[in-house]
Amino acid sequence: MAHPDSIAAREEKAHHAAALGITEERITEMVDNFYGRIRKDALLGPIFSSKISNWPVHLARMVDFWTSIAIESGRFRGNPMIKHIAIPDIEKRHFDHWLTLFEQTLEEIMPQASARQFLLERAQRIAESLTIGISIHRDGLPKPPRKKEMNNVSR
Repeated sequence: MAHPDSIAAREEKAHHAAALGITEERITEMVDNFYGRIRKDALLGPIFSSKISNWPVHLARMVDFWTSIAIESGRFRGNPMIKHIAIPDIEKRHFDHWLTLFEQTLEEIMPQASARQFLLERAQRIAESLTIGISIHRDGLPKPPRKKEMNNVSR
């Protein structure tokens, strides 16, 4: 059973999102519009179409994901990192473009600037986290400087 403090924190976050005009209905509209853009996009469309065969199921999962992120629904279960690592040629430029399309969608769907900012900040964190995680998975952790190099840096 969830701790009362965590329940209260979740409820507070959900109330904050609602005050910004972020509702499940808006999130569903956002997801549908955003992935409509993605599917038509020359850069991202082919990547998504190669990985997603059942769009209604994917869209429902993305509604679960974004309601969990934005209004603390707690419905999403999954590991986005694993899914993105499995895309062999995905790079930072793909996430940057994803963010551009996401921001365009927010401009159309979310009437309040504060709601757009709230969701965009979370999308930026997600994109950054995935970019870093994929880089670490592919290239490993950056190696610390050797002792001799550290002595030269401190001088």
